[in-house]
Order: sequence, then structure tokens, then C-alpha cells
Amino acid sequence: MGTPAESTKKVPRHVAVIMDGNGRWAQSRGLMRVEGHRAGVKRVRPLVEECVRKGVRYLTVFCFSTENWKRPELEVSALMKLFSYYLDAEVESLKENGVRLRAIGDRSKLPVAVQKALADAEAKTAECNRLDFILALSYGGREEILTATRKLAQDVKLGKLNPESIDETLFSSALYAADVPDVDLLIRTSDEHRISNFLLWQSAYAEIVFTSVLWPDFSIEEFNKCLDEFAGRVRRFGLTDEQIEGAPIQ
Repeated sequence: MGTPAESTKKVPRHVAVIMDGNGRWAQSRGLMRVEGHRAGVKRVRPLVEECVRKGVRYLTVFCFSTENWKRPELEVSALMKLFSYYLDAEVESLKENGVRLRAIGDRSKLPVAVQKALADAEAKTAECNRLDFILALSYGGREEILTATRKLAQDVKLGKLNPESIDETLFSSALYAADVPDVDLLIRTSDEHRISNFLLWQSAYAEIVFTSVLWPDFSIEEFNKCLDEFAGRVRRFGLTDEQIEGAPIQ
């Protein structure tokens, strides 16, 4: 439970994080890039636990993009081993905290060991309902949109769907995690100011916070600063100040 002051703050329902800066963290210390990834993995559990404590309902983290397959084979292999290790090592902690693990992206490209570890972790945490923790693995926002488009186009081709009935709600239902609401707060670490093909559809009205902290140094204190910044913003969704405040429009 938070303090009375904390309980009055706006808490984002869905937080998404681009965990950037592992490689630069390692290189600045004269280490191999994979050491940065190993250090970054250690930041995930505290973030998950803080989201549970604060009442965040959905947390999506960008682990590995469709573009990341172009990285050196040695780095990709090390990352895949890290994913398998994390899933096996953390599943009991996730269960204890009431966290349901999920994944979005093209699983067919992942090594069999990672696919199995994902399936096992999802099955073991399926009944948890305090936080949905979503790993974006082999994920690309444009690819997700294209996949949804093809799915709806096929239904139109088969006569199951009238093109005129396709609206935002129907399109959203064809995305990877159709039940997950749009992103409220999008955080990117390492002082990079772009969203890099991450949750493009779902982040249409997300509040975005960029922090210069590299992911392996991203503390709970820094996360709470991001939550504070979110709490201080006015979410307009295209409305005027008068509409937001409930005042009559002149």
C-alpha cells in the first residue's frame, strides 16, 4: 500500500518501457555488450514489484525488436539465453507477486528453448491477476499492424466481415493482445527521443517520458520520478481546457 499522498496521485493503468542503453552502459565500463544486458535484466524484477505496489495493471517492456535480429549473432545468441534464464528463474517470484506473464511478437522466430520457457511461464502464471507483465519479444509495431490488417482482410475475403464495419475498436481486437488497454505512460531510457516501432497503435495518446538514465542504472527512484511527471500532466485527448474542466464551451 502507498502512503496517503501517493494514493491521491494519478496512476497509469498501462505503463510501457523501452529499456535502452545496455550496450552503452557496458562499453563505458570497458565491458562486452552482453554484460550490459545481464545488468539490465537485474532491473526488471524491482520494476515489476513497484508496479504491483503502485497499482499499475499492465506493464509492457520492449525486450527484443524485429530489427534486433540484425545484430551480431553472438549478441543475439546471448540475449536468447538470457531470456530463457530470466523466465525460468523468475516465474516463482512472478506467481508470488500475483503477476501474469505474457508475450507479444513473432514467436516463430524465437529459439525453441525460448518458446518453451515462455509457454511454461505463461501457463504457470495464467491465474495471476494483480499485474499483466507483457514481454515484447521479436516484436515490431508496424509488423503487428500489418498482421492485424491481413487478418481482417482475410475475413473480408471470406465474406465474414463487411469492410464498412471496420473501426478502431474492431481493428484493436485483431492486435496481439487485444484485451490490453492503450498505453498511458511510455518511458524510454538512455536519452533517446524516439519510440522505435514500439506499440505504435496503442501509444496514440500515451504520455511519453524520456530519461537520460541508462537502463542498467534505472532505479525505482527514477521510475517514481516518471510516475510523478505523468501524474502532473493533463491528458487532453484532443479536448479543450474547458471541456476537460467540465466548463461550458463559449
